Amino acid sequence: MSADGETLHEGAGHGTAETVAGYLAAIAMFVAVIGLAWHPIRLILPAGAIALVAAAMAGPGRRLQLAAVIVCTVCFFLGMTIAVATSRPLW
Repeated sequence: MSADGETLHEGAGHGTAETVAGYLAAIAMFVAVIGLAWHPIRLILPAGAIALVAAAMAGPGRRLQLAAVIVCTVCFFLGMTIAVATSRPLW
């Protein structure tokens, strides 16, 4: 307790930036998975950029943002492979 009677929450770390970063990471993963079925370059590359921004906003030690970057990377590889193997357009 502080002198003013307020409780100090050390280590909570749930500020506005972390909340926004979590939503951005979730959106990036959703868009990357959709990119597997529809134009991979048009969707997965911006999703990867959003995931990287979310990871930078959240700081170290956040697993959701790390998972978003990994999901976007794997989806990019799989999306390119699927598009080339099935002769679908990349754009």
